[in-house]
Amino acid sequence: MEKKRFLSVRELAEYLGIKRHTIYSWVSMRRIPYVKMGGRVKFDLRDIEKWIQERKVEIHEIWI
Repeated sequence: MEKKRFLSVRELAEYLGIKRHTIYSWVSMRRIPYVKMGGRVKFDLRDIEKWIQERKVEIHEIWI
């Protein structure tokens, strides 16, 4: 089965493992990329994957 490209708030919250309220807060603060479709907020999975990568924290090992 093919992955959906556009996710709802509920689907994105489940995908990211966070609460829907957090998604709504990020949308209102414009902290996460989203699109409006017919008055509904949707999330392009391609944009979300890019957004996640941009926030990735690299690990640097320190040898003592």
